[in-house]
Amino acid sequence: MGIINQGILGGFSGKVGPIVGFRWKSNYYIRARAAKVSNPRTPKQQEQRSKFATVFSFLKTIKPFIRIGYKEFTQDKSAFNAAMSYTLKRAATGSGKDITIDFNRVLVSMGTLMPVFEGTATQERDKMGFNWQNNSGMGNAEDTDIAMLLVYNKDKETALYNTEAALRSDCHGELPLPDDWQGDELIAYLSFCSADGDSVANSVRLSVTTVQTSSHVPQSEDSALWTLSDGISFYPKLKQPVVDDITIQSFTNHPFAGKSFQSRLYRTG
Repeated sequence: MGIINQGILGGFSGKVGPIVGFRWKSNYYIRARAAKVSNPRTPKQQEQRSKFATVFSFLKTIKPFIRIGYKEFTQDKSAFNAAMSYTLKRAATGSGKDITIDFNRVLVSMGTLMPVFEGTATQERDKMGFNWQNNSGMGNAEDTDIAMLLVYNKDKETALYNTEAALRSDCHGELPLPDDWQGDELIAYLSFCSADGDSVANSVRLSVTTVQTSSHVPQSEDSALWTLSDGISFYPKLKQPVVDDITIQSFTNHPFAGKSFQSRLYRTG
């Protein structure tokens, strides 16, 4: 049963015969009542439901980012619905129940602001670094545009993001990464929002380069490499005790900074 809130000429909510009334964003709308489906599990319907579930699962992990990324499309629909519509049409691939997302075609933001055209992402152990060329002055791009960074973990199906990471003129931004993300497949996106918040750029997927960090000897004051005259090398501790019955052997000190110099090693007899 439908309910009329403002008299016979006002909007209504609920069902009235073949018509459904509803309210959204302070406005009332009507639409035809959905017809009953005689066979709701046809292959085509199952494929569409699989697409919907796959896209929804991805977008819900970045919903706060989407609210900003699709804010230019919120006059007729919500930002999330706009992102769902685009991703279903352009980035959902496959057939039947084997539906996947083409992350090269995904846009986590869409709008009229000028994007960047040269950008990279570098993954180190505990962070993802974003770098881009400052193209301020090209179209409507400004120095004060705010960089929006996002990293999606494809293996864990979760994401990290920062919608106020840096300025376009900074040419660099970073996102910290959890320790248990090492070895996972990460996907990086870069976008921009104008300083007044009215315009958003189409996001760009960046190629990710992984930097392998190797273990090394700490470069402290007691970690210089010492080489004995007989070719033995070691990292000594400073302030070695002086004992009786010692012999003297020459050696060369190779500090990590500065010039090498000759000295003596005092060793017990």
